[in-house]
Amino acid sequence: MGVENCIQKTLASTHVIDIEVQPGSKRQGIVEYNEWRGKLVVAVKAQAQQGKANYAVCNVLGKIFSSEVKVISGQTSRNKKISIQGLSTREILEILEGLVES
Repeated sequence: MGVENCIQKTLASTHVIDIEVQPGSKRQGIVEYNEWRGKLVVAVKAQAQQGKANYAVCNVLGKIFSSEVKVISGQTSRNKKISIQGLSTREILEILEGLVES
């Protein structure tokens, strides 16, 4: 079991990733893969107020994946689903490989 378990491919050829957000953190980026919850943990400096953390998550992950990232569910929760367009499952896993232990 590894990070590939939090990634799902949709019929529209986009990918959905389950994440857990840590708002108000001192650092930004992918922190770890929480195997127990099956989620990628993403830390952002922005506070969870008025969508600031959601914007920061999209910005941080957009830079990591060099792709468009959108929050598709969990707008008011720490547990979110994000969509990534334009990348294959293998490309996503290769990017994550150097960032988290799977």
